[in-house]
Amino acid sequence: MDQNLKRYGAEFFGTFWLVLGGCGSAVLAAAFPDVGIGLLGVSLAFGLTVLTMAFAIGHISGCHLNPAVSFGLWAGGRFPAKDLLPYIVSQVAGAVVAGGVLYLIASGKAGFDLSAGFASNGFGEHSPGKYSFLAALVSEVVMTAFFLLVIMGATDKRAPQGFAPIAIGLCLTLIHLISIPVTNTSVNPARSTGVAVFVGGWAISQLWLFWVAPIVGGIIGASMYRFLGSEED
Repeated sequence: MDQNLKRYGAEFFGTFWLVLGGCGSAVLAAAFPDVGIGLLGVSLAFGLTVLTMAFAIGHISGCHLNPAVSFGLWAGGRFPAKDLLPYIVSQVAGAVVAGGVLYLIASGKAGFDLSAGFASNGFGEHSPGKYSFLAALVSEVVMTAFFLLVIMGATDKRAPQGFAPIAIGLCLTLIHLISIPVTNTSVNPARSTGVAVFVGGWAISQLWLFWVAPIVGGIIGASMYRFLGSEED
């Protein structure tokens, strides 16, 4: 099989796992009667999806699982522009298929209601904590910027080898611990799209923010590390 197809396939399945694991924990387990995992559990679930896939497919595709990461690594000089589109298409496709699988599972419960949000990202009335558009924008840009800073640093050849998936997974966990109340935490346009297409309406109308802010943040964070991590005097 063509190596590029393997890479794109790895991004598809990796992003599928991120959305099914992360959003699935939010939809199916966060508030489960008496033993719900809550925001802490959902945060950990998102981190674990990235950690597990980084070990599983990092050596195949780099395990981006996120258009903002792909753009950030491009801005940081770690990823060729020619691969941006196929990576992003693969990531979004994996996210949407995962959203479909999650919908099939979740809708098997009596009383299931998409209007509850289906783990979609939002601001204003659709923010879990009713945070404003500006708060959501700042949160998504800053969180994604530091996510890329950690990714770039942890995967630098000068960093301790073999530990990058742990640092990156824990970073994503921390990001969710901070920002779930603000936007339900995106920092990933594919993750946002994968569930928004099933909710429709408000989730689609607000989706643009969860493309623009993470990509801008990713580029900023990678550029920060490109400056900080430069070996030139």
